[in-house]
Amino acid sequence: MSEVTVTVRGEHEARIAPERATIRVSVRAEGPERSAVVESVMRLAEPVRVSITERANAGTVVDWTSKRLSVRAERPWNSEGKRLAPVYYASIDFTATFVEASELSIWVSDVSPWDGVEVGWVDWHLTPETRARVEREVAAQAVRVAITRAEAYAGALGRNEVTPREIADVGLISSGQPAPGAPLMKARGGVAFAADVAPAMEYEPEEIVISATVEARFVAR
Repeated sequence: MSEVTVTVRGEHEARIAPERATIRVSVRAEGPERSAVVESVMRLAEPVRVSITERANAGTVVDWTSKRLSVRAERPWNSEGKRLAPVYYASIDFTATFVEASELSIWVSDVSPWDGVEVGWVDWHLTPETRARVEREVAAQAVRVAITRAEAYAGALGRNEVTPREIADVGLISSGQPAPGAPLMKARGGVAFAADVAPAMEYEPEEIVISATVEARFVAR
């Protein structure tokens, strides 16, 4: 009996609780005089900086950054179409990576009511070591799914042996180019919060989903 070529797709995904949470917080000030606005935003940002460094020293924050002062000016128009005096806007952005969702929630509850503070997005993620390990495991399982499917097809045709010929990311076997929007590895997990989020809000992270899809070609005998 002649050989039969079997082309299959294998998928697998894993759901994992986030290990880290990175949050962005901005401190802003505005006013008619540049020097006063700069002084104000520096003063408002200092307690935020202190609170982050205290948590970094305690080990609840594993990494943080502070972007340098940004200042811009705008000249608004009044209702009669006349340009008014300049208004100056200054901001300083912070990012901090927390090891526990509960610690993040407590910190946000503390700093949200402070003057000039705006709480931005939160990115839930894994450590690089965990992500690399899970991606390897998920990719390997996707290949095993492809093998199982190929064996099932071969068995239905009366063949009892399958030999691998090709394995690739999605789209590479069929067209020679990756299919748009279909990478080998995909990860989902992350949330954004509006700046006016309630100070007492509990941040409950969703599981991070890591998935892999492969295409494989076998010869069935």
